[in-house]
Amino acid sequence: MGFYDLTQEERTLRVQEINQEIFKDLSDGKNDSVVLHASDEDTYIRKTAYQAVGKIFNANRDLRSIVLQILQGLLNSDNEKIRQTVINAAGEIGKFRFEEVQGFFDIGLFDEHHSVRNAVIGSIKKMGNANPTPVFKWTKQYLQHPDKEIRREICHGIELRGRKYPQDILPMLKTLQFDETKRVRNTLIHVIGQISYKKGCLKTVLEHLKTWENNVLVMEAIEEIIDVHHRYRSFAILTQQEAIALIDANYR
Repeated sequence: MGFYDLTQEERTLRVQEINQEIFKDLSDGKNDSVVLHASDEDTYIRKTAYQAVGKIFNANRDLRSIVLQILQGLLNSDNEKIRQTVINAAGEIGKFRFEEVQGFFDIGLFDEHHSVRNAVIGSIKKMGNANPTPVFKWTKQYLQHPDKEIRREICHGIELRGRKYPQDILPMLKTLQFDETKRVRNTLIHVIGQISYKKGCLKTVLEHLKTWENNVLVMEAIEEIIDVHHRYRSFAILTQQEAIALIDANYR
């Protein structure tokens, strides 16, 4: 039975059980419960596991070294679900103490399995949103990496912070404006669109785009911005027509 096949009360009890099991094992220096739940087929069980590890690490100073030791060992697992859960757990820790888990992401970025690399992207999103200074210092070194997938993953990962503070990521996005790889270019345009429709963001995005030299890409990004204001019209602060008017005012 899957996690969401349970009633709400049963789900609450299941989460409590998993938290207690993992806490007991970590307190005893064991990884049995972490392995069991990190390898579960159910995404929500794995999520409960990595959130439990993050909470335990952040709330229990005396367990931090053993948590990192156990996670480090499991990062070498043959099971991609376990490696994925480890990266997500490191992401929970990195929201507060990124320096202690940075090495996990240096490894996870190059994992052979897409689910682990996707966990890196998701973790960068949540860490960069909560703890931007050390996280973005780390991401900058990979924005010009020879591997196009690394560049694309980092570009995608810094997106979330930009939805509230576009000024924090626009200078990094700018370094990719002449990237010749289509997947990187498409991700860059996508991210620009995603950071444009939230409150107070479009004006900042447009002002910064005026400093970019790649006019062809800027025009493609503006087309995406206009389209995003239609696709996300239920969530966008401005209507599509209001967005177009602001764009026209900036690009007469």
